Amino acid sequence: MKNLMLALAAGLALSACATMRPAQTHATIQQVLATQTAAWNRGDVAGFMQGYWPSDSLVFIGKRGLTYGWQPTLDNYRRSYPDAAAMGQLTFSNLRITPDGPETAHVVGRWHLARPAAGDLEGHFLLVFRRINGQWVIVADHSS
Repeated sequence: MKNLMLALAAGLALSACATMRPAQTHATIQQVLATQTAAWNRGDVAGFMQGYWPSDSLVFIGKRGLTYGWQPTLDNYRRSYPDAAAMGQLTFSNLRITPDGPETAHVVGRWHLARPAAGDLEGHFLLVFRRINGQWVIVADHSS
C-alpha cells in the first residue's frame, strides 16, 4: 500500500510538472517577443536579433526568399531598415504560442510596423523556437 501511495504521489508530481511546462514555455517565449519588440522600437536591430539563434543554421524566409545564418539575417534587417524612422514602431498581435515538446515550440501571429513618414507595413509570421543551452531562441522565421 505504501508503494502504491508513493507511485501515485510521484505520478501526480510528474503530471503537475508536465502541465506547468507549457505555461512556463508560453511565458518565456512571450518575454522573448516583448524584449525583441522593445529593442526594435528603440531602433536597436542588434538587440532585436538577440531573440534569434546565433548560428549559421538560422533560417529566415521572407519575400526575397531564404536567408541562412544569424549575420546575414542581421545584415538584411539593417539594409531594409537603415534607421529608426524606417523601422517604425513594431507590434505583434494574434499570437498563438504552441509548445511542440519540451525543447521546441512554434508561434503564429501578426506583425505591424507603424511608420508615419514611410508608410505602415504589416503581415503574418510563423516562428520556430528551440530551447538551446536553456534559452528559448528563434531557429526559423517565416514572415510575410
